[in-house]
Amino acid sequence: MIIEVNIYLCRLLNEKPYIKLVDKILFNDLFQDGKSGKMIVLKCDITCLKIDIIVNAAKKSLLGGGGVDGRIHSKAGKRLKMECAKLNECETGEAKITNAYKLPSDKIIHTVGPIYNGGGNSEAELLKNSYLNSMELAEEYRKENKKENITIAFPSISTGVYGYPKEKASKIAVDTIRKINNPNIKVIFVCHSNRDYKIYIKNVHGIKLSC
Repeated sequence: MIIEVNIYLCRLLNEKPYIKLVDKILFNDLFQDGKSGKMIVLKCDITCLKIDIIVNAAKKSLLGGGGVDGRIHSKAGKRLKMECAKLNECETGEAKITNAYKLPSDKIIHTVGPIYNGGGNSEAELLKNSYLNSMELAEEYRKENKKENITIAFPSISTGVYGYPKEKASKIAVDTIRKINNPNIKVIFVCHSNRDYKIYIKNVHGIKLSC
């Protein structure tokens, strides 16, 4: 069922007229799994999600880079880079929030994950802080905008060119969100590869996929 729903949603996400339908399906029905609480996993393009906040796995400069960072900057347009240039960079594990401009989400939270160097340089704590600080900004946004509930989407932070082992990074992400346990924030873990998707499905929903 999880796989079928994700395939269906991914098809719809590529069809802009169906974004409202996706919202209805995604945010009214899929967060009902008692074990995973307010967390779900999707394999899709994070820049297509019409939600409150998407998270960018950013570089320290906040001025764009490769991977999801590059896609977000490219689709959001030049005004995003102009706003980021005024933020005086971002330290590893910290987070900053901007407008989303041409993206369908309302805001972007930019967080800098750690570069993995064997695990003995506080990488786990820094990665955990990326999620903690992003969720803190999300809660501030919710309160400032007087919203009862909001939805935030995370990519797999630090697992690209920064080299953080995917299984370890996923466990940190899921465990951190579970411990925060904010009943007013729904969390989507957005995966790019099939491997990421299987890892997050296992850690969030307790299901091992064989394909």
